[in-house]
Amino acid sequence: MDATPRWTLPLLYAGQAQKEIFHNEALVLVDALLHGVAESADLATPPGDPAVGRCWIVATGASGEWANCVGMIACWTEGGWRFVAPRCGLSLHVTDRSHALFHDGVEWRAPAVRNDGVYLDGVKVVGARAAAIAEATGGGVIDAEARLTIVAILAALRTHGLIDS
Repeated sequence: MDATPRWTLPLLYAGQAQKEIFHNEALVLVDALLHGVAESADLATPPGDPAVGRCWIVATGASGEWANCVGMIACWTEGGWRFVAPRCGLSLHVTDRSHALFHDGVEWRAPAVRNDGVYLDGVKVVGARAAAIAEATGGGVIDAEARLTIVAILAALRTHGLIDS
């Protein structure tokens, strides 16, 4: 075995020449994946002048140096592009989306809970907190107050996406 089973990091072996090359290659991959950050998951062509150490999740329709690398992590290094195939459970923070994407073993997915709300099947069902619903007061016209309160509750549930309009 000359590489690790999950990320195929190169292993050193006794008597190996130029061990530093293999060791440095492993460190480049570890650096890209450990607490990883991707600039975007929406680019299909490599950026023009990437900074060393920056990574992207290659989008559908990839071309140029990224052709045939859809879904892979493209990392710009001093030696050029390095591509890493994702594994189930990998999570990368995606800068331009302001949330992480995780790989489920087949594709990249956004988490259900994000900074801007809670999503089910990609649909936002809970958003920003709405104003409080006023409590019913008085008691002279109970039916009218109850109906107004129910209307306010339904409006709040619709605002949060918990029920359809």
